[in-house]
Amino acid sequence: MKLATLKDGSRDGQLVVVSRDLAQAHFATGIATRMQQLLDDWNFISPQLEDLYTTLNHGKARHAFAFDPRQCMAPLPRAFQWADGSAYLNHVELVRKARGAEVPASFYEDPLMYQGGSDDFLGPTDAAVFASTDWGIDFEAEVAVITGDVPMGASPEQALEGIRLAMLVNDWSLRNLIPAELAKGFGFLQSKPATAFSPVAVTLDELGGAWRGGRLHLELESVWNGRRVGLNNAGPEMTFHFGQLIAHVAKTRQLRAGSIVGSGTVSNKDWNCGYSCIAEKRAIETIKHGAPQTAFMQHGDTIRIEMKGSDGLSLFGAIEQTVAAPPAA
Repeated sequence: MKLATLKDGSRDGQLVVVSRDLAQAHFATGIATRMQQLLDDWNFISPQLEDLYTTLNHGKARHAFAFDPRQCMAPLPRAFQWADGSAYLNHVELVRKARGAEVPASFYEDPLMYQGGSDDFLGPTDAAVFASTDWGIDFEAEVAVITGDVPMGASPEQALEGIRLAMLVNDWSLRNLIPAELAKGFGFLQSKPATAFSPVAVTLDELGGAWRGGRLHLELESVWNGRRVGLNNAGPEMTFHFGQLIAHVAKTRQLRAGSIVGSGTVSNKDWNCGYSCIAEKRAIETIKHGAPQTAFMQHGDTIRIEMKGSDGLSLFGAIEQTVAAPPAA
């Protein structure tokens, strides 16, 4: 099934069931009002929502209405935790090669991951507001999953069983703030502002055969200022699958229902596939020409991130954001 959260003036919005073609929606009122409520009581609530989803897809839901992604918050508007990996080692290799650094052997055995802010996510069409373009504004197109409870010490196989929903991510980065933060030895903070998510989150059965081995084998499209810059397959080159990423988080702690785990920037070795973040494009330019040629984003720039199924239809809806300056005081 496909689920979204509509804006209603509250922090957590209203849970809705969305039709497979993303054309219609129906409030889940009477079953569950919020996404976190569903995640907390998945085994009881999800079958009821599945019934509503079936009715909606058959055109028999009496109070269905047109689905408008512009009214969406993030599917889970605030989460107990947001942990983002860097599971595509090609991305890491390129960025490090561009600055003359080798990839440590441990990177191929143990996932890279950071803990992001999870109290204030952006909806799929919310403006991304940044005070200065000197910060090096960059999009990052990714895939993420929302989990149920996962016990501490879970194996990768057990961790896969904890996945409830999948969605797309734009994990904004402020590249020019990163070096000084990492130099302190404590990781990202100001360089990782609020993250945006796709209009809908979907259960894994919606992905069909594209979901296998803990990976989503479909192409993720990035369109910057109306021009496609990336069409990268999220599956084959994902070094660490989602079960491994979740197990990495759970090594020393439990994950509670409503935890989000991201894949990191989707990246392919074939440079003809383009890029899912500007930093990777700049790394390739540095390797080929000795210096980056592509500037980071400016106020007024747009980014669209979308993934389509084998039928050509949008699976999650599109993240469509504009980079904006803060409103005048």
